[in-house]
Amino acid sequence: MHKKDNYKTIIHPLEPFYRDDSRILILGSFPSVKTREYGFFYGHPQNRFWHVMEALFKEELSDDVDERKDFLARHKIALYDSIYQCDIVGSSDASIKNVIASDLSKIIENADIKEVFLNGSTSYKYYKKYHEKNLGLGGVKLPSTSPANARYRLDDLVNEWKEILKYLD
Repeated sequence: MHKKDNYKTIIHPLEPFYRDDSRILILGSFPSVKTREYGFFYGHPQNRFWHVMEALFKEELSDDVDERKDFLARHKIALYDSIYQCDIVGSSDASIKNVIASDLSKIIENADIKEVFLNGSTSYKYYKKYHEKNLGLGGVKLPSTSPANARYRLDDLVNEWKEILKYLD
C-alpha cells in the first residue's frame, strides 16, 4: 500500500487548544502536512472545518490564527487530535501506523467538557481504542471535514455537524 521509505515518524507539533470553560472537545486524527506548516488546527486550505464553523455560527473568519483561537474560545470549543505520534505517509490517514495516543487528561481535568466529537472515522477509531474508557465520554463520530471526504458536500457537513450546537450556549 505505502512504500516503507515514504513513512515518517511525526510527533504532534501543536498544543491542545482549550479554555477552562470549553464545553466540547473536537478531535481530529493527526495534523496534515499543511496544518503542521500553518501551525494551527485545520490549516489545509481545502479542509472544510472552518467553513462548517462559519456556517454553524453565522460568522466569517479569516486565516488568522489568533482570530480562529478567539472564535473557539468565544464558542467554548476545544480542539486537539486523537493521535500524538505516528508513522505516516504525507497526510494520509489510511497510512497511519505505530500510534501513540494523545494525552487528553489535561484538557478533561481543566475544562468543562460535556462531550467529545470526532472529526472522521480515523479519529473515532483511535478515540474508541485509546480514550473512551479513560474519559468516560462515548464520543460522537461526525463526518470528516477533510478534502479527502468528497462524499459530503459542505451543506451535508453543516447539517451533520449541527449536533455540536446542543452542547453550546
